[in-house]
Amino acid sequence: MAARFHLDPTQTLCTGLSFKLPAGAARHAQVLRLQPGDPLLLFNGTGGEWQAEILRMGRQDVEVEVGRHVEREVELPLQVTLVAGMPANDRFDWLIEKACELGVAVIQPTLCERSVLRLSGERADKKRDHWQGAAAAAAEQCGATRVPVVRPVRTLEQVLRQQDGPAQPGDAHWILSLAEARSLPQRWNEWQAPRQTLTLYSGPEGGWSPDEENRLRTAGALPTRLGPRVLRSETAPIAALAWIATQLHP
Repeated sequence: MAARFHLDPTQTLCTGLSFKLPAGAARHAQVLRLQPGDPLLLFNGTGGEWQAEILRMGRQDVEVEVGRHVEREVELPLQVTLVAGMPANDRFDWLIEKACELGVAVIQPTLCERSVLRLSGERADKKRDHWQGAAAAAAEQCGATRVPVVRPVRTLEQVLRQQDGPAQPGDAHWILSLAEARSLPQRWNEWQAPRQTLTLYSGPEGGWSPDEENRLRTAGALPTRLGPRVLRSETAPIAALAWIATQLHP
């Protein structure tokens, strides 16, 4: 299977174009020990992917030639945003990787009352850049043609303030909750077509505080259960996304 490389959307791609890969992609090609004549696939998030071939492997740069465009659509037919309380250590990296594999479009790292990981300022900006890179790497690996957007770290209050007014027909907002609530399949079946956007709110270690869950409900989010067991903060959203993906790509 040809190696896949994500490029910035500003990178023009067209048949016959020769250019040098960006530094990060060039290092990746060198690590893979690619040689002139080897095939590769390029995508920049504008749809589909491009066949390409290595022309030259230099010490610091790699030159490629773009071949034909391949129309290929593997994204979910609705936009899913994950508002996630950030788990500590490397578990949020894992969560971003798996969410990308399952087709999420936007990931909002969220600072909650019970969050163990506390980020702000320059440290938060650096983490966000790291997570965006993790999303791009996951997209290369899983065959996605678009990379999820990882937004800057926000508090839950900031997230709710930035929402674009009341929900529109076709939009859904669901809280992954331990409270008595409708199950995920029940919520899905009650959601009237055409389904357009879905926002999932998933809490940190320790879950949402009662005040946070009340604020989410007041904002129009519906409590949704995944079953009788208590799932880890990185497990719950992935379980929900996997179930949703099977409904959209049966």
